[in-house]
Amino acid sequence: MAEPKKLSAQARNKSFRNWSYGNLTCFSEAHMQTFGYLAAMLPIVDDLYEKEEDKVTALETYTTFFNTEPQIGTIVVGLTAGLEEARANGEPLDDETINGIRAGLMGPLAGLGDSIVVGTFIPILLGIALGLAQGGSVLGPLFYIVAWNLLMYFGMKFAYNRGYEMGGNAVQALVGPESQALRSAIVEVGTMVIGAVAATWISISTALQLPGLGSLDSVLWSSSNTVTQSALDAAGEAGVSLNVFGSGIYPKLLNFLFVYLCWWLMTKKKIGVIPVMLILVVIAFVGVLIGFFNPGLQY
Repeated sequence: MAEPKKLSAQARNKSFRNWSYGNLTCFSEAHMQTFGYLAAMLPIVDDLYEKEEDKVTALETYTTFFNTEPQIGTIVVGLTAGLEEARANGEPLDDETINGIRAGLMGPLAGLGDSIVVGTFIPILLGIALGLAQGGSVLGPLFYIVAWNLLMYFGMKFAYNRGYEMGGNAVQALVGPESQALRSAIVEVGTMVIGAVAATWISISTALQLPGLGSLDSVLWSSSNTVTQSALDAAGEAGVSLNVFGSGIYPKLLNFLFVYLCWWLMTKKKIGVIPVMLILVVIAFVGVLIGFFNPGLQY
């Protein structure tokens, strides 16, 4: 029987360094921390697999979008290192399960990290540093630089190691007797997080004018506004401006349609991110010209 593969301390340390100092590698709006995550997983994959094709297959798992608060989010990188070790030892962990965990954790940890690190911890350190810097003392900036880097390094190191331990301990739950239900729940949570991001971060509305509201049966179902006969009479021939897709039963329908379009183009048609962005620009331009979208500009 082959001896189980075990990540070396050197590989874990290199993975941690790649993430701690390179989590924003090749940062862009399309990928954010994806390439930083890939850089962190390179030493892990190199240490676990010998064949180049196995390394490529493993790394493809981590090409999906990722973005979180980098300090607290270090725990996710450590966790996937533990999961990748288990997968290299033959555990039936597929890409969907691993990416479901990543997607499910990155949002909540981003909120937690922004509150603790950015909203609380950094202001406290800056307050102390500003006090030390009164009168032009160099102690202020030196204190902040040294304190932040030391606390960041050891805090992230602790989070990475805890994540690695959790990844190994989570394998039994992910591949045990009740694994199918848990894995399905993980994927569902990840899908819900992506859906919530699409509903809250994207804002698409229409300036569509419906003279006299047109066919009420076809539009009132999607409007939370009560339309009275007096309102119709007052509008007259000018019509009523109604954001058909903006409220009611499906308030974010346009968001969904555009996200689905992007998913379809990139997944089914294998079109890259940049061409998809250009397609959206063309749609927006044409939509403004025909009066479907209102850019809110005044000339």
